[in-house]
Amino acid sequence: MEKQQSPSYILGNRYQIQQTLGTGGMSVVYLAKDLMLERPVALKVLRPDLTTNSDFSNKFRQEAKAAAILSHPNIVTVHDFGVDRGRLYIVMEYVPGLDLKTKIKQNGKLPIKETLMLMTQACAGLGYAHRAGLVHCDVKPQNMIVTPEERLKITDFGISRALSTINPDEKSDVVWGSPQYFSPEQAAGLAPSPASDVYSIGVILYEMLTGQLPFISDDTNELVRMHRDITPFPPQALEPSIPFELDRIIMKILSKEPSSRYRTADQLGRILAAYSESYTTIQAPIKDSSKRTLPMIAERRPSPAVNKISTTRPVKVKPSQPVPVDIIQEVQKIDWATLGMGLITLLVFGGLIPFWLYVWFTITTSPIP
Repeated sequence: MEKQQSPSYILGNRYQIQQTLGTGGMSVVYLAKDLMLERPVALKVLRPDLTTNSDFSNKFRQEAKAAAILSHPNIVTVHDFGVDRGRLYIVMEYVPGLDLKTKIKQNGKLPIKETLMLMTQACAGLGYAHRAGLVHCDVKPQNMIVTPEERLKITDFGISRALSTINPDEKSDVVWGSPQYFSPEQAAGLAPSPASDVYSIGVILYEMLTGQLPFISDDTNELVRMHRDITPFPPQALEPSIPFELDRIIMKILSKEPSSRYRTADQLGRILAAYSESYTTIQAPIKDSSKRTLPMIAERRPSPAVNKISTTRPVKVKPSQPVPVDIIQEVQKIDWATLGMGLITLLVFGGLIPFWLYVWFTITTSPIP
């Protein structure tokens, strides 16, 4: 069990530990004060029992090196790395807020608009890492911090892989990553790729919108089998409010074959951003000519109330007034005077027609002198 450092403990003769922020399988994260720059930082310290383990020590160093080359608004910045009395530590920017997993647990599931906004940010950060030649390999909501301003930042590049070091034909008996979120190829011990991170984002999307993971088991081997062989239920089957188009996007992300998914986080991010824009437009209210706000329907399928008459507020319709009998009789009377004037007009103008025809023939048939 990790013995947590007491407050006021100074690490590396510079970082004063103030409180514990979280504990993981490899390390403990503290809130500390950088005494030199007088700013808060997050201090990630490798557990003492893992310091002598070369695998964990190497991965801890790898995290520091990998994250140090990345500078992006959606990735936690690494400031420093050091060793103090045999303890390895990483100094990172302090990001106030909750990890995404905690946020999901607190809410059960998140609104579609918020989910799209957060996952578009995640894709931006991961896309930047992919372009820098890194695959995260451990994308999960526990490694995403959401600030009170809804800014998402990705952390923990401890098992990230440089694309230049990945052999597409490699096979490993040891699988690193989180069984709930890793891709089918990772579950099989095959080489990861940017599409592997994309699959993990799909699992997170599924969880955020439905409130549950696509595959649930306490047995790691069973989770491995599910990711490799089982097609999950469409998220819309669990949460009918999810639009068909978004359901289709998520199912494509969760394809077993990497080539059937979106290839990089950048590509997925563009898809989510475009869908988010159209979804926001559909959700936005419009106004009719009477200035009343009319909500738009978010989905193509009709709501249960469509084509039904509401019984909560019946509409009172006034019966049509009968037409008085005397008006009907007045309309039915023949106006002889008007009729006579019409006949006279017809005779007068009709009699002029032969006269004008005579004049026209006379002019056209007269010989030219």
